[in-house]
Amino acid sequence: MAKQTAPAWHWSEDGINFRTRKWVRPEDLNANGSLFGGSLLKWIDEEAAIYAIVQLGNYRAVTKHISEINFEASAVQGDLVEIGLTATYFGRTSLTMRAMARNMITRKRLLTIEKIVFVSLDEDGVPTPHGYTDITYDRDRMPTERLATGTIRLPS
Repeated sequence: MAKQTAPAWHWSEDGINFRTRKWVRPEDLNANGSLFGGSLLKWIDEEAAIYAIVQLGNYRAVTKHISEINFEASAVQGDLVEIGLTATYFGRTSLTMRAMARNMITRKRLLTIEKIVFVSLDEDGVPTPHGYTDITYDRDRMPTERLATGTIRLPS
């Protein structure tokens, strides 16, 4: 049998590269038996935080703002959900991104969020300039200190 190769990486039709997949489990359902919006928003906020940490090079990146959320469809137990983010603007201390989630089974878009803003903070919780203007696809901005202690340097 011939070995299959993965397709080359490419942007989605709306400019978002899907990075995370979640499996809808019983604990993610609402009283209607469909995906609870709060579960989906939790997944998106967590993924956005990780994305912000990598883009800003700072573990102390926090959610500042989430714009209007447009729910378009839902998912049920057993469905697979893809969550995608892309940076749209780098401010002096902030990063703005766009989010989308879609149901891999039905291929329907679940929601879009046009604007999620994260702010880079210093150790005192004060917004601090990050110095970036472009998206990175490398791990070169990953913080090299542990947040809990701030003193142990991770291997580079």
